[in-house]
Amino acid sequence: MTDYLDREHDKTFTKVYKQQTPDILSAFVQFDESVFRAEGREIPLKYRELIALAVGITTQCVYCIDGHSQRAVTAGANEAELAEAAWVATAIRAGGGFAHGRLGFKFGADAAAPSDSATSASHQH
Repeated sequence: MTDYLDREHDKTFTKVYKQQTPDILSAFVQFDESVFRAEGREIPLKYRELIALAVGITTQCVYCIDGHSQRAVTAGANEAELAEAAWVATAIRAGGGFAHGRLGFKFGADAAAPSDSATSASHQH
């Protein structure tokens, strides 16, 4: 994972956003700052950062994991809370696999032999 994560060097590529789409970058920065502002939100910052960490783990975004784990600790999260956030993410991914696995059965049934009612209806024509 760390082979492609270089905190300082990777920031230099932000210049592409600054040069090519400065208006969108500015809007994104304002949006992100609003979401993660320390005060004025119902969900305390520590929990928003733990949520962001879990989402980062779920989406397997090393940059999100890096930034939000550090920001969660800065906001007061401890190692046990980081661990629980990781387990929440793990459960969500596993649950998604379980739930989508059922689609395999559903779609597989579509390829199975037609049901008696479908066969009967086709013979009537």
